[in-house]
Amino acid sequence: MRRLWHLLLLLALAAAAAGGWHVWRSRPPAVEVAEAVRGPAVEAVYATGTVEPVRWAAVAPAVKARLREVLVDDGDRVVAGQILAHLDDTVAAMQVAEVEARARFAAEEAQRLSRLIERGVTPKSDVDRAQSEARALAAAAEVARRRLDDFDIKAPIDGVVLRRDGEPGEMVDTNQPVFWIGEPKPLRVTADVDEEDVPRVRPGQKALLEADAFPGQVFEGRLATITPKGDPVQKTYRVRIELPPDTPLMIGMTIEANIVVRETENAVLVPTTAVRDGAVYVVVGEHARRRAVEVGVTGPYLAEIKAELAPGETVIVDPPTGLEDGKRIRIRTDGRGRGTAPPESAVAKR
Repeated sequence: MRRLWHLLLLLALAAAAAGGWHVWRSRPPAVEVAEAVRGPAVEAVYATGTVEPVRWAAVAPAVKARLREVLVDDGDRVVAGQILAHLDDTVAAMQVAEVEARARFAAEEAQRLSRLIERGVTPKSDVDRAQSEARALAAAAEVARRRLDDFDIKAPIDGVVLRRDGEPGEMVDTNQPVFWIGEPKPLRVTADVDEEDVPRVRPGQKALLEADAFPGQVFEGRLATITPKGDPVQKTYRVRIELPPDTPLMIGMTIEANIVVRETENAVLVPTTAVRDGAVYVVVGEHARRRAVEVGVTGPYLAEIKAELAPGETVIVDPPTGLEDGKRIRIRTDGRGRGTAPPESAVAKR
């Protein structure tokens, strides 16, 4: 009899466990939800670039030589033609002295022969040859003297020394800028746009700019120009973006630019993860209702819903796999159950 009671008790416990498992399995899935809100939706073309002055010039030496003396420093204001640095011209000066000496000797020889021809001692052909050689050496001496000017690095424009990259004693070459001269303001961003996106951009469009030096901040610029000829190797076109006079961006900073090609100020926005296969799941009472929607701009965080959804409606964020239309759901209770879409715009980048 006791064994029978034990068996009945085990059967009852097993039945209770099975019933509990069935109840647990049949519980509605817990979901996170968010309300659709209104906000700006932006479609943009992505580009990377660098901040630079509108007026500037990189100054490299005309000859390869060693820097002998640097006359200006960062931040100094200079004028066009001002000498910025001297290169070591010792060898070149010696070559000039040699050519000048040969030119003087040739000129004196031509004069001597000219006096002899008057007395009929020297044929005219010798005099003509001597005079031709004297003229050639005189021209060579003038060229050598002018080459000495190449050992002075001069400012090509008026401006400020934005940067100097040379110290006395360093060897510099013709492809190595030693100075950057320009005006600190106004500034612009020079960026590269993929050739596939160029037809969508045009002067006057707004550009949203971000820089690693200012995390979390977005600056505005305005597209000014598009180069008529693209780079066939990189398959890009150069664009220039004007910056406002009070921009905190600095020369040389790397910029990520989003050139706005379409903007809707009062769009309906939901979290991007709420959109699944062209539809969202709207919370109606305790049930999830699948609703096909027309999706517009889709960014990394928010998506624009152009039709079939109204602000204030609640949608499921990241719907669970296998969620069916009309299925019961429950809102999560771990503090992340209900919220609204983040207060930012939906920015789609290409």
